[in-house]
Amino acid sequence: MRVALINPKFRLPIDTRTSPHLGLAYLGAVSERRGDEVRVYDADIEDQPLAEFLHEFKPHLVGITANTPQVKQAWRTAATVKRELDIPIVLGGPHVSVVTEDLDFESLRQPPVDLVVRGEGEGPWIEISNRVDAFLRDQPHFSAQALMAPDLDLFRDVKSVSYKTGDGQLHRNPDGPVIADLDSLPWPAYHLFKMERYTNLQPATDAVPGERSFSILTSRGCPYRCTFCSQSIMPIKWRARSPENVIEEWRHLVRDLGALEIGVLDDSANIRRNRLMRLADDLIANKLNHVPWIFVNGIRANLADLELLTRLKQAGLKRTAFGVETGDEQMIIKIDKHVDHNTIRQAFKNAKAAGIETIGFFIIGLPGDTRETMQKTIDFAIELDPMIANFSMMTPYPGTIVYEQVKQGGRFLVQDWEDYVFFDQKARYEMGDLTAELMEEMYRKAYRQFYWRPKYIMRAISRKDFWLNFSRNVRLAWRTIVPRKEKTELRRAIEAAA
Repeated sequence: MRVALINPKFRLPIDTRTSPHLGLAYLGAVSERRGDEVRVYDADIEDQPLAEFLHEFKPHLVGITANTPQVKQAWRTAATVKRELDIPIVLGGPHVSVVTEDLDFESLRQPPVDLVVRGEGEGPWIEISNRVDAFLRDQPHFSAQALMAPDLDLFRDVKSVSYKTGDGQLHRNPDGPVIADLDSLPWPAYHLFKMERYTNLQPATDAVPGERSFSILTSRGCPYRCTFCSQSIMPIKWRARSPENVIEEWRHLVRDLGALEIGVLDDSANIRRNRLMRLADDLIANKLNHVPWIFVNGIRANLADLELLTRLKQAGLKRTAFGVETGDEQMIIKIDKHVDHNTIRQAFKNAKAAGIETIGFFIIGLPGDTRETMQKTIDFAIELDPMIANFSMMTPYPGTIVYEQVKQGGRFLVQDWEDYVFFDQKARYEMGDLTAELMEEMYRKAYRQFYWRPKYIMRAISRKDFWLNFSRNVRLAWRTIVPRKEKTELRRAIEAAA
């Protein structure tokens, strides 16, 4: 069976990274193991029109991924597919997984969408593929309409799937179990991507060819449920690959694919300290520590002791992030962060003592924030003094506790899902005295106060990579300080192309 996996166009309104979609890389790998012929169409880097790709490849099944600001483009992509070929279309990703807001049904109400996979995708995707494949063997003339016939009801018992039968009825099956044994999964199928067209992991900071930059996932899930985090819609159960299995893939990335940097994309990589120590020891023992690597999404500050970080540095760790979020002592309790500021201070000290570069994630405009609490966040960022301070304005994603708080006591400023695109310097909600004007003012102030310090400027210009990325860094600085209406232009361009 021929399978196409599609990442709809999703250009952010700043000059930032473009990376292979790890979720599609895993789906491609399990499909190939099933015996399918697989192709990935990433609209962000493709030159070939989608219609031409479809007629050239003639897939029997199409999977499309979508986060919240990308979902409308996923619907347009599905419409393009359906105009060209009468084949089943499956949507997956974090947005359609929010059943509390019926967002699976929202997508199914789009005429071209046939099925939705909620949550972790590999198991349901293979089950869907098996049933489509079996149907193909018995049907001389294949069509999505025949596949979704209500009397057939082919997907009635596929867990974690919502679907639409041919009579227009919407169905939601119960959630299935998460994958307990992550070692059972094949490695992401990077050979399906045009690697030379992507950037490296952190292009504003490092100068590494995109085709030599790879991501790896050593664990899944997060046992924490911060009020603002969109990961809260995904499985809460934390599961880890064995160190042996991770090392095998790591060796493949370094020795077979020539990796010059590796990004660990775990949401909570250091939940089990001993496992991470073992992984570090194995990287050293297998002489894989010469390739620098990064904790892209960060690690828990309350589990980042000096001994662990020193060992990770010896194993090749170059940079890690910590989710700080707020500099106000009461606000950090309100967001259920389960860490205090002294612990965060110590984590940054430990990382710097170990020789590891640091990134701090900070949020401007949390529910309950005031001018004073947001100034505390800016001041705390300056005190911690990470190499990179990433300030973002609070975005109330559906499925999060903050989203419910805004529904109950505030008002959304977003008009549709495409307004959820981040890095565009626009507030998405207001609540009480927390106005859009105040959030946007403090957001710009945060970047000015942190990055326009003489100490920071001298440190930045002393880095070789700063000059290698000089033009990009200038653009980023300008766009951070000066508001732009690029979001609207981006949407118009995408709609015109569709």
